[in-house]
Amino acid sequence: MDMSAADIKRAATVDGRAQPQINSPSSEPNGSEILVRCLQAEGVRYLWGYPGGAVLYIYDALYKQDTIQHVLVRHEQAAVHAADGYARATGDVGVALVTSGPGVTNAITGIATAYMDSIPMVIITGQVPTPAIGLDAFQECDTVGITRPIVKHNFLVKDVRDLAVTLKKAFHIARTGRPGPVVVDIPKDVSQAKAHFQYPTHVEMRSYNPVRKGHSGQIRKAVQLLMQAKRPYIYTGGGVILGEASKELRELVELLGYPCTNTLMGLGAMPASDPRFLGMLGMHGTYEANMTMQNCDVLLAVGARFDDRVIGNPKHFGSVERKIIHVDIDPSSISKRVRVDIPIVGDVKDVLQELIHQIKEAQARPDSNAINAWWSQINEWRRRDCLAYKSSSEVIKPQMVVETLWNMTKDDDTYITSDVGQHQMWAAQFYRFEQPRRWINSGGLGTMGVGLPYAMGIKLAKPQADVFCITGEGSIQMCIQELSTCKQYNTPVKVVSLNNRYLGMVRQWQELDYGKRYSHSYMEALPDFVKLAEAYGHVGLLVEKPGDVEGALREAKRLKDRTVFLDIRTDPTENVWPMVQAGKGISEMLLGSEDL
Repeated sequence: MDMSAADIKRAATVDGRAQPQINSPSSEPNGSEILVRCLQAEGVRYLWGYPGGAVLYIYDALYKQDTIQHVLVRHEQAAVHAADGYARATGDVGVALVTSGPGVTNAITGIATAYMDSIPMVIITGQVPTPAIGLDAFQECDTVGITRPIVKHNFLVKDVRDLAVTLKKAFHIARTGRPGPVVVDIPKDVSQAKAHFQYPTHVEMRSYNPVRKGHSGQIRKAVQLLMQAKRPYIYTGGGVILGEASKELRELVELLGYPCTNTLMGLGAMPASDPRFLGMLGMHGTYEANMTMQNCDVLLAVGARFDDRVIGNPKHFGSVERKIIHVDIDPSSISKRVRVDIPIVGDVKDVLQELIHQIKEAQARPDSNAINAWWSQINEWRRRDCLAYKSSSEVIKPQMVVETLWNMTKDDDTYITSDVGQHQMWAAQFYRFEQPRRWINSGGLGTMGVGLPYAMGIKLAKPQADVFCITGEGSIQMCIQELSTCKQYNTPVKVVSLNNRYLGMVRQWQELDYGKRYSHSYMEALPDFVKLAEAYGHVGLLVEKPGDVEGALREAKRLKDRTVFLDIRTDPTENVWPMVQAGKGISEMLLGSEDL
C-alpha cells in the first residue's frame, strides 16, 4: 500500500516530536561518527585495523567518509606495529583499531612494544555492550585491566557524551610528556548511541601536568660540572629522537668538542660520520664507546635510562667514581638504576637549548690540555677496530650485506626497519645513520615480527622514500602474512632476510654460555621464501653467493613499485661482536672468539 504524505510525516515523529534524519546535517551523530570526527580533528590520515562485531558501527562510520584511509591488516598485532612504525618515522600519533576479546589480546604485544619505547599512540578497542560487561559475554575481556601495565593511560567510555573529550585527552596524553600508548575502550552500545558533538580545543587535567622547562639552577650546576670535566662524555638515548632534539644535541657537541654516543634507540641523533661520535654503546656497542663510558669523570645523560643492555652490571658501572648529569622528561627514570648527581626534569629540547645558552654565556671554558689527552686515550681504544670481520668469497657475511646496503642508499632518503636478533645488531653497527627517525626497531621489549609492519606503516607515510626491512628467517615468519597487506595497499617495501637457518642470537648465546647445546634454535623446516613471496604477488630473489649480493640489492632498489623479498643465505656460524655477557660490566667485552 502506498503511504500518503500524512503517513510519512507521522512515521517520522514519536509522541508528536520530529525525529532527526540520519543523513540530515542537523541530526546528532552516533558514537562511531563522533569517533571519526575526533580523528579527523586530530589530523589522523591513516588508521590500521581489523573489524569485528564490537566495532562494526565504527567501520560503518569509516565507510561514509574519505579523509582517513583505513588499512586492513591480516592480524591485529600487525595493526599496532604498523601504526607504531608510522609514529616512529613521523613523530605523529599512530592510531590503530581492533575489536573486543581476541582483537584486544592479539594487539597486546604491539601495545607493550610501543610502551617500552615511549611511542605516541592511540589504540581504539571495541568492547561488548555496557550491560554485558562482567558477564563473560561473547568476545569479552577486561581490556582496561589487561592493558593497564603496558599503557600510559587507558579509558573505558561508558557514556557517549564523554567520548569526544576522552579522545581529546587520549591524544594529549599520548603525545605530551614522555610519550606512550593510550587505549580507549568503546562498548558497542556507546558507538551506536547519539549525542551532541563538540570537540574541545584543549583539555586541562589536574592530575597530568608534565614539566617542560628544566630548573635553571640545576642547568647552571650542570654547566659548571661540564666546564670542569677532564674526561667528559655525552650519552643520549631515544628521548633525543622523540623530543626532536637532534639539532640541539649536534650544536652542543660542536660547541664543547666532547665525545658522544647513542644508544640503540638513539642512533641518528648524531651523524655517524661525525668524528666525535663513538658509535653505539652497550651489550653490542663499540669498544671505544663502552670504554669511554666506564672511564669518564663527568657523564651527561640525555633522554636515556641506563638500562641493563647499556651499562651491564650496575655494580661494575658504579665501581668507577664519576659525576652524572641526567636530563629526562620522566622524573621516574632519574636515579632508577644509577644514582645521579644533578637531575634535570624537563623536555630535552628545551633543556638542551638552555644548556647551550648558558655555556655560551659562561666565563669558564674546558681544560683543553685535559680534553686533548682524553681524546688521545679514546683514539687508542678506537684503534682496536672492534667491528672488523673476516670477509669471505665462499659464504655471505651478514655484516657485508648491511655495509653494501648502506653504501647503496646512504645518499638517498632511506628508512631501515629491523626485527630482533643478530640481524638487528648488525644493522645498528654497520648501517651508519646520519639523520634521526631513519632507524626503526624494537628496543625495550625486543619484539620479533615488527620489521615488516613497521615498514608498511613508514611506506604509507613516506611513499617517495626507500624502506628496507632487515630481518631474519625466524622473525619474518611472525608477521609474514602482512605481505598480503603490502599487496592490497601497494606499499612496495624491500625485505632483506639474513637467512642463517638459525634463531641466530639464541644460537650465539647457546654457543657461548650453554656448552654449544643448540636446543631448538635450528630452523629445520623453512619455506621457500622466493615462492612464498611470489604467491603473495611480489618479487622473490634467492642470493647464495657473496658476489651476487650487491646486484640483488640494486635490483630490489630498482623495482620501486614492487615489494621485493631477498632470501640471502648467510654464514650460519657468524656471531655479533663485541659482546658483553649477562652479568658482566660494560668494559668486560668479548671482541671475538679469541676472547673466549
